[in-house]
Amino acid sequence: MRLVVGLGNPGSRYARNRHNIGFMAVEAIARRHGIPSFRSRFKGELAEGPIGGERRLLLKPQTFMNDSGESVAETARFYKISPSEIVVIHDELDLRPGKLRVKCGGGTAGHNGLRSIDALLGPDFWRVRIGVGHPGIKELVLPYVLQNFPGEEVSLWVAPLLDAVAEAIGLLLSGAPDAFMSEVARCVAPPDLDAAGVSGQS
Repeated sequence: MRLVVGLGNPGSRYARNRHNIGFMAVEAIARRHGIPSFRSRFKGELAEGPIGGERRLLLKPQTFMNDSGESVAETARFYKISPSEIVVIHDELDLRPGKLRVKCGGGTAGHNGLRSIDALLGPDFWRVRIGVGHPGIKELVLPYVLQNFPGEEVSLWVAPLLDAVAEAIGLLLSGAPDAFMSEVARCVAPPDLDAAGVSGQS
């Protein structure tokens, strides 16, 4: 796997939104592995550097979520990267906050960023699904994902999980998804949000 894509919306207004946890993860990976600053390329922000002894690409599409595939496809074409060599990190409504799952291929589950990538590259890319929970009512989904993570959630699970993903990402990129998931789970367990008094999650 050569290209790691974090999904989100560009600009400071969206930077801490639940929908931007893909951006946050890629930024955490860059910090952990000392990868130089992102630069504007292929309708996105691109960085390149070593992870686990191999050169990897990190991408944050700047097209807004619904057109993420344009940036991913341009990058993949330029570097001759196949879908199976691409990892996309994104928020997942159908997982409890702090849960993480990895799979290759599959549907988009209504996620517009995945839908855009699928339309241009097909479904056979890797997905790292980071649970952000569901507001419980379909009509509340959009305002929910475009809200910032509350401070208590950041300290309770967001920051620890992103640190664990950044630390273990080399396992996934070397072709060991199960080991990656196990290592992340070992480092940080999904939080008990009810006990912590955090509302608005399921």
